[in-house]
Parts: sequence; C-alpha cells; structure tokens
Amino acid sequence: MASPFLADIRTQMQLRGYSLRTIKTYLYWIRRFIHFIGKRHPGEAGVKEIEAFLTHLAANGHVSVNTQKTALNALVFLYQKVLKRELGDMGFRLANRQRSLPVVLSAGEVARILAVMSERDQLAFGLMYGSGLRVSEVLRLRLQDIDLERLAVVVRDGKGKKDRQTLLSAVLRPSLERAMAQAMNVQKADAESGIGTAMPDALDRKYPRACVSPGWAFLFPSTTWCNHPVTKVVCRYHLHPSVMRKALQKAVKTAGVYKRVNCHTFRHSFATHLLQSGTDIRTVQELLGHNDVKTTQIYTHVIGQHYAGTVSPLGELPVAPKNTVQEPRAGYALHRLLAA
Repeated sequence: MASPFLADIRTQMQLRGYSLRTIKTYLYWIRRFIHFIGKRHPGEAGVKEIEAFLTHLAANGHVSVNTQKTALNALVFLYQKVLKRELGDMGFRLANRQRSLPVVLSAGEVARILAVMSERDQLAFGLMYGSGLRVSEVLRLRLQDIDLERLAVVVRDGKGKKDRQTLLSAVLRPSLERAMAQAMNVQKADAESGIGTAMPDALDRKYPRACVSPGWAFLFPSTTWCNHPVTKVVCRYHLHPSVMRKALQKAVKTAGVYKRVNCHTFRHSFATHLLQSGTDIRTVQELLGHNDVKTTQIYTHVIGQHYAGTVSPLGELPVAPKNTVQEPRAGYALHRLLAA
C-alpha cells in the first residue's frame, strides 16, 4: 500500500493533469531517491542529496542523459510543487551515454512483419507506421478520432498535452471499418450490462451518458472489464501496451527480422521513409508532434541517402574504360569489387 506522502504526490499530479504514465514514472524516481537517502523524508534532504543521486545514476547506474533528465524532472516536481522549495542551480555529473540513433526498418521489413500478424495487430501497427503514432496514442484512439472521409486521425492529449492531426492511409480503411463496427458491438453489449467506456478526466460526471456513446468507444477495447485507474469505477478500458509488445516480438521472430525492433520503431520508420521520399522536414515535424525541429532532425542522420539528396562519394568514382591495359587505380579496383 502506498504511503500517504506518495499518495499525496499522486493526487497533486492528477490535479495538474499529468498522464498516468508520467505519474507512474515520477513516483518510481521519487521512490528511488527516498531509498537512496536512507528512507528519510525528502524534506530532510536537499540540493546536496539530489546532486549525489543524479551523479550516482550516471556513474553507477550508467543511465542515458534522457533517463537522468527524467529523474531530475521528478525531483524538481517533488521539491518545487509539493514541498514548495526552490532548488536553484545544481552541479552534478552528466550521464555520458548519449542518445543513440533510432532503429529503422526498411519498407520490406515492415511488410514482412505486418504480413504475419492478426488483423487487429496489423491495424494497430499499420497506424504506427502509416500515421506515425506512438503505441499509447494508437491504443487511446476513440471512434470519433477517426475520419474515414478525409483520411485523417486526430491524436488527443498526446505527449506534452497536445492535440494534433496526422495522415491516415486509405489501405487501412477496410480494417478500420471492421474494427469500428466490432468496437461499437462491444460497447453496446457493455451498456446492456450497465458498464461504460472509460472516460477522460471528469467527463463522466459532466456527461453521464457519454460513456455509452459510440464516439467515445475505444478502437482497441480491452478484452475484459477493469477498474478505472483513477475513479476505480468498473469500465471498459483500452488494450494494455504489453499486448502489442508481445504480438510484435512474435511477429518479428516469425518474419525473420533481426534488428532490435520495438513499437516505437514503426514511428521512427514512418518519419525516416517520409524524409527519404522527399517530404520536407517541417511537415514531418508537424505530423510527429515535435515541438522543436531539432528533435525531428535526428532522422536525417538515419538515412543513407539523405532527404536533401546527399549521396556517398564512393558511388561517384570514375570507371576506367573497357579493355584498358594500364594498372587500374585503387579507387576503380574498389568500385569493381563493391559492384561484384
């Protein structure tokens, strides 16, 4: 059972509209910090202990820079928002594991993986690859977010609490129509049993009947009822991300793809393939929902032939004329060897 102190932190994050995933992550790092300081109350510690903890993560935990920043953000929330203490400037050892380039699948590898999936999983990963969605964004989709006429998907409350609109492939239309019909049937059967769809925030109190409205049904409903993570009311939630991860692991193995593939790989592949096809980087930034184009620019380092048309100079080496008698130059010999 969570301590009253941690329960209060959870409540304060909920009041500020933090996502369930962020709440879970922040509580994890706050618990780690409390154990690091000998299970003392954080109010008895300060900047010195925080610096030591962050340095410990880098020196002994070998975490990445992004992980270290997440831990710092959790502690900043704890001290500034909960304990009402300003931390000021801190000096600590930065993690030396920089962000690595994302793994990207080729179009053929995407097709092979999708080909061995069930129709439900094909649709989910088709949305990740075809629309550039995160797995959490796919699973949170409701029927009202799908526009089959305009071939668009609206992502509600995405990362950074932002809404955005992105592409929807016409290839997915038949699967989407079937999935939407199935979701409405599930919701109709639930309503007959007095169970509604899980609603965001306090909308279930403001609009009591919205939970049985077809528009609010999840595109990928869970197979069983559960208690709402906040209100604890019995409801129909969406599938858990672990369902998608397990399906992907099985499909990758069956398809014979030996790259390190996870759900986010399909979003990486979406961005990279758009850049390869000549889509401008600002458009890709908008479709992905990135605040800063610098975040999107990482994909220009992934592609061998960059979106701007840059190619390796090795392919531009001159080829010696046929039937030549002189000794070929080293560059020509390498060109012939690579072409063989």
